Amino acid sequence: MRVYRKEGNTVQILCFPSESVEKGDYLLIEDLKIDRGLIAQVIDVHFANVPGILEELLRDSASDEELFGESFDPLEVSSHVNHIQDAWMLICKIRGCVENGKLSVNTSWLPSRSQSKVGKLPMASLSTLAKIDGTLPISLGEIKESSHLIIDAHALDGRLNIVTGKKETGKSHLSKLLALSLVDHGATVVVLDLNGEYTNLGFSSNGEENKYRSKIHVLTPGANLRTTLFQMDLRVMLNILFHALNLPGTSAREFRRIWQFLRERHNLTLDGLGEAIKDWKCNQQVRDALFSRYHSLLNSGFFTDIPAEATTLEEFFDRIQEGGALIINLRDVSVVDRQIVVEYTLGKLLELFTRWKLRAVFLFAEEAHLYLRETYWEDIVTRMRHFGVFTTFVTNQPDTIRENIYRQADNIFLFNFTNERDLETVSRAARVDAETVKLIAQNLPPHYCLVLGKAVKDFPIVTRVRALDVKTMGQTRLFFQ
Repeated sequence: MRVYRKEGNTVQILCFPSESVEKGDYLLIEDLKIDRGLIAQVIDVHFANVPGILEELLRDSASDEELFGESFDPLEVSSHVNHIQDAWMLICKIRGCVENGKLSVNTSWLPSRSQSKVGKLPMASLSTLAKIDGTLPISLGEIKESSHLIIDAHALDGRLNIVTGKKETGKSHLSKLLALSLVDHGATVVVLDLNGEYTNLGFSSNGEENKYRSKIHVLTPGANLRTTLFQMDLRVMLNILFHALNLPGTSAREFRRIWQFLRERHNLTLDGLGEAIKDWKCNQQVRDALFSRYHSLLNSGFFTDIPAEATTLEEFFDRIQEGGALIINLRDVSVVDRQIVVEYTLGKLLELFTRWKLRAVFLFAEEAHLYLRETYWEDIVTRMRHFGVFTTFVTNQPDTIRENIYRQADNIFLFNFTNERDLETVSRAARVDAETVKLIAQNLPPHYCLVLGKAVKDFPIVTRVRALDVKTMGQTRLFFQ
């Protein structure tokens, strides 16, 4: 391999097929005169555009059609010509620099064309140079040279993560792997499970209980996840009324007075609330609005007047202090009730944080655009992030996540996308260049993932996500088996 051209942070390198270089591979361009080298990643492979190559190919094509028998090559140059015709041009992005055996960000210098040595950089060597693995290892899967990509759980701590890709490429599988790996390291995980895919993580693929059985708690709204009005904070209830049930501001002021009236009289129950609204002196339209929302709360099945039927999230968080996950199962919950439960859950988390009952929570949100109001996007990644909610968004519709979220994302786990609009959306992330996303992600096979961001110290790496021996429940139900 030889250096051909450098433009900006892009390097073009001449190569032959026998050197077996693929997209995603890393190369080390060592300048032997000054004892330092550039680390470059191959993002695309072209045929080398050699002057006269088109004429030569056309001449060969004409000869193939007209001549028969053995070819006559007295000067024995045909093998060299064929070698040149097959030459590759590697399009590479500069990712870093090696000086005196240590990683450096100084990439402003230019390597020598004649004195440079270009070779493949083993992934194990790159991992060692960049110190990608750490004290809390998470094995994501296989990479080149039969090695494994191991990231540090610290790279997810306090971070905003996005897992995205088109359908059936392995997004949910990776998010389950990340969640269980965090549980292994003693973290507290909360999953907003839209399709019931995480409910059987406590069982192995053959149906037997696994080591996570006692650490996975599935909470289903209306069954083992219910609450009383007395246990709720007024602020959380107002958020439910505003954002899930669209209660007007005038009616909300009257509701606040009714709530305080009932709390002072120790009658904060569903029956007490209904009677108070009926007898409250207010405008008839306000009363109708309050009654409409009251019946929505009543029919959701999420609220109860019987304390023994109520669930205290504090109790479940106490059970998983040494590491575990709460799965909020939203599979059979209506759209309105789903928003009620999510508002309650996030509000309860904030309440526990402000009372220092929780240190931090890793929140996994599957298809969050279906149940999180837009104002929560910024709230989760800014204010709630400082409280201790570290979110991982999982979606196959990247354009549903706002651009400012991509710009703040610390890690992106990108699966295959062929749609250029989807790739354009993801490429807006601040921690990656658009060319890398567009050229590598389009050719990823199923279950292969391009990892970007702090988890890999800003060295994009392609990995085949490893299998999990858990009952994942993510398969599509088919008619024809």
